Amino acid sequence: MKGIAIFASGAGTNAEQIIEYFSNHPVIKVALIVTNKPEAGVIRIAHRSEIPVLIIDKEKFFRGDHYIRELRDAKIDFIVLAGFLWKIPAALIDAYRGRIINIHPALLPSYGGKGMYGGAVHQAVIEAREKESGITIHYVDEHYDHGDVILQVRCSISGSETPQSLAQKIHQLEHAHYAPVIEQLLSE
Repeated sequence: MKGIAIFASGAGTNAEQIIEYFSNHPVIKVALIVTNKPEAGVIRIAHRSEIPVLIIDKEKFFRGDHYIRELRDAKIDFIVLAGFLWKIPAALIDAYRGRIINIHPALLPSYGGKGMYGGAVHQAVIEAREKESGITIHYVDEHYDHGDVILQVRCSISGSETPQSLAQKIHQLEHAHYAPVIEQLLSE
């Protein structure tokens, strides 16, 4: 069995889709939810699904190799970022190099980097009068939104698009594509 840890900071809609997708999978399971927010909605989702939760402390996360042992003890083979807002420290990247992926709500390299998440991304895309946006699933490296691209999926932007309507389109793409990409990567 290959164990996935999902790192999430918010409501957990992507995490919920991934958990559901792998709920009866023969060789892949979501083994741990990691969050930096004790009030995050993803915790309720984890409890409903009987998945252990690890709440991490910022000071420990960014110093040394804290939490790597906990991930290994939980038999984590692969890390999936799903709305996790902290930059991943070098020690964790080194421990899981090539086995950490993220999903970004825009077509990287545009609209990525520090502070570019959620509504801020959609607002920036619309203000720039882009004709399309989409999602980027990519490997995580030492820089924000920088690692090698695994998949990009596009959607058109209408003239009347709002950040909220664009967010809905992006969420549909995320929910349709993230879990199958994870499955493909863990089956290679």
